[in-house]
Amino acid sequence: MGVMRALGSIINDGLAAPISRRQTSDTNDTKLRPKMASPIERKGGAIVAIETSPTDRAPTVKRRAPTRPITVGTRGSTLALWQTTWALDRVRERAPHAEFTLQTITTQGDHTQAHETPLARLGDKGVFVAELERALLAGALDIAVQPMNDRALVEAERSAWRRPTVDAAIHSLKDLPSVITPGLALAAIPEREDARDALVSRHGLGLRDLPEGAVVATSSLRRRAQLLAIRPDLRVIEMRGNIDTRLRKALAPDGPDATILAVAGMRRLGLDGYITETLPVETLTPAAGQGALAIEARAGDRATRRLLRVVDHLPTRRAVTAERATLAGLGAGCLAPVGAHALPSADGERLRLLAVVATPDGKRIIRAERAGPTSRPAALARAVVADLRRQGADEIIQRVREALAVEAERAR
Repeated sequence: MGVMRALGSIINDGLAAPISRRQTSDTNDTKLRPKMASPIERKGGAIVAIETSPTDRAPTVKRRAPTRPITVGTRGSTLALWQTTWALDRVRERAPHAEFTLQTITTQGDHTQAHETPLARLGDKGVFVAELERALLAGALDIAVQPMNDRALVEAERSAWRRPTVDAAIHSLKDLPSVITPGLALAAIPEREDARDALVSRHGLGLRDLPEGAVVATSSLRRRAQLLAIRPDLRVIEMRGNIDTRLRKALAPDGPDATILAVAGMRRLGLDGYITETLPVETLTPAAGQGALAIEARAGDRATRRLLRVVDHLPTRRAVTAERATLAGLGAGCLAPVGAHALPSADGERLRLLAVVATPDGKRIIRAERAGPTSRPAALARAVVADLRRQGADEIIQRVREALAVEAERAR
């Protein structure tokens, strides 16, 4: 779906005006147009960002860029394209010589959204990033075509050549598995947006004001578990789709009473005027890395990594490192009902890490919170993981893992 078409469909389908809000983000912009960092156009099937000239351009960092344009892989959703364009514009502010070409790649998660396939049935192996990572790794292969007599092998060889290859990929960090794929590296993590979750209600009611038995839509086990821990009377149903699709469904007359969406995505697309309530991290602890972007490159591609790291934001990197180390330490995947959020202190010297593990029905929820030096995020995560394990986190995660495996097997 094109960048503007998705949001245009919201307008054309008669999206209701925003309901009055309880607690919203700092901006008052409620337009449905995505606030694109720069225009984009298609060239030969690829999407190419057109460079703009922002007046607030950051000081230029003098670095030698690779001699050819860098091909950047991205999902094709409105939000993914916005995030990719925004991130590359930030690189160009510091390295004006950089040239990029975008390559849209459809992931397993994208393929299954139209069919409303529950995420739990897809397994827990990076369903929104695996194809992008394969394209990254494919760019490092030197394929030598040898004469073959076997027709099937010839076709397989040709198919390998047709695979997309990219030099970098931009993801929502929360979609990236906590253990980086061998051969790849996080070249940069730009400054984070608001990491919190938001409740959107077509009736304008906050979480605690929703009527008994209200229907709340989400595809996230983490959100489901924490919602039911607060309001066990709620009926939580599955709802998948890109952010604009979910918002349109949530505001339809026959839609659910409310849905939960990430504040970051709504802000980026200029849809935060539809937020009814911004939920504190103590109420609904976000996913590890939520609100942050990850720019991934091949570990051995030093030139590309050197160029991209000009947008790396150290406070964000340290915070999400603590969150992702918590997830990894627990052996939990992206789909597990685990929340982790790290917040730097005002002076930047300390990091407060809050983590939550819950059963999908919300009947059992355990929490841990610690603070430590920002320079030691992994050590802080280990302390939090130890606290959670003492409370029984391993048992909960193992049961969830087994349930996810069963769901994935049913889908085959």
